[in-house]
This record gives sequence, C-alpha cells and structure tokens, in this order.
Amino acid sequence: MESLTGEFRITLDDKGRLSLPVRLRNALSYTTLFLTRGMDDCLWLYPPNEWKEMLKTIMDTTNPFSAKSRNIRRRLIGPSQEVEIDKAGRIPVAQTLREFAGLNKECVVLGQSDYIEIWDEERYRAYLEAHEDEFISGSEELGDLLKGNRISGK
Repeated sequence: MESLTGEFRITLDDKGRLSLPVRLRNALSYTTLFLTRGMDDCLWLYPPNEWKEMLKTIMDTTNPFSAKSRNIRRRLIGPSQEVEIDKAGRIPVAQTLREFAGLNKECVVLGQSDYIEIWDEERYRAYLEAHEDEFISGSEELGDLLKGNRISGK
C-alpha cells in the first residue's frame, strides 16, 4: 500500500455515500475498509491491515475492568463498520457515524499516511482555526527535535 496523503474536498451524496478520491483509491490495495469514530469530531477510515494493527494495540493496552479502557473500546471499536468501495469508488457512511462527525454535504477527506480522516468541511475549518496556536507550538518543538537529530547525526 502506498502512503495515503492529500487533502480533498468531496460531496456526501443523498444516500450517505462518499466518493473516495482517485489518488487515495489508487494507493489502496483493498476494496474493504474499516470506518469508525475518530478524534476531534471526524471519522477514521482504515485499510484492513492497519485496522487489525490498531485493534491489536487497543486490545493489548486496555483492560475491560477499567472505566477509561472501556470508554476507549466503546468509542473506537464499538461503532466501527466494515465498508466496501463500490465500482464507482464510493463508500457508505452509516447515519450514526454521519451524525457523530456532523457530516452534511461538503466534506474534507484527509490522508494521514496509514489511514484517512473524514471531516465535515465547516468543522474542519473551525478545528484548524481553533488549534492554530497548538500547531505553531508543535511545529517549533518538531523543528527543535529535527535540528537536534541533524546535529547528533541521527
């Protein structure tokens, strides 16, 4: 599988389907994907191998006797759904997931290298604006880390 990258504006159709951008479809070697709730009011779309790895990590690091662990499992694993990419390159998005992410008509599909985020366009724009300071701070920290790695020869 190639890296899943890029930012795309797409439209949710009347039947609740999203057409995956050709560039992302070409990077996928699967027609079955896994869709679930993500963080920050978006959805996460995983190729099967990445989803299997994510599930294993969650199951290996959580405990059903811990309230925090149960909450993580319920929010990420519970609502997950297997979706098929149809011949037109569309995936169905269940009503419950559309409601969670506030998906209306205009959406943003955002590649994250090994998974895809699906956002309502307005929510995504608001998120970027609200978190600009975090981005700047994080970028500075990353710059310092990268500079340190170059100096130490890593």
